[in-house]
Amino acid sequence: MGMIGEFKEFAMRGNVVDLAVGVVIGAAFGKIVTALVDKVIMPPIGLLVGGVDFSKWAITLKEAGVDAAGKEIPAVVLGIGEFLNTVIQFVIVAFAIFMVVKAINRMNRKPPEAPAAPPEEVLLLREIRDNLKR
Repeated sequence: MGMIGEFKEFAMRGNVVDLAVGVVIGAAFGKIVTALVDKVIMPPIGLLVGGVDFSKWAITLKEAGVDAAGKEIPAVVLGIGEFLNTVIQFVIVAFAIFMVVKAINRMNRKPPEAPAAPPEEVLLLREIRDNLKR
């Protein structure tokens, strides 16, 4: 079997296809969560704390300027608001994945098996043992 045949066998395995579908759906879900955090969750929170737009919340370490040659030097900024938005997005995605895994585990859980009856030979040996004790 050549390399192309091996690759085809690998790519057509169920797990690889399932993984590819999961990645595509995950990317789309990430966009939904980003929109939820940026457009729905953070604006009311910003309004509650005094009209702060968290996406623009930053600490400037060094102002932008122009060097001696006339070239612009960009500002050095810590984007705390963007980081906060990303952390909230992560928490939402992690919680959603937790709920999906929990549901899948509940569906796959097998009922506890009843103890199997011992074989007939074991029952006969126990009966012989009990008779010998008398």
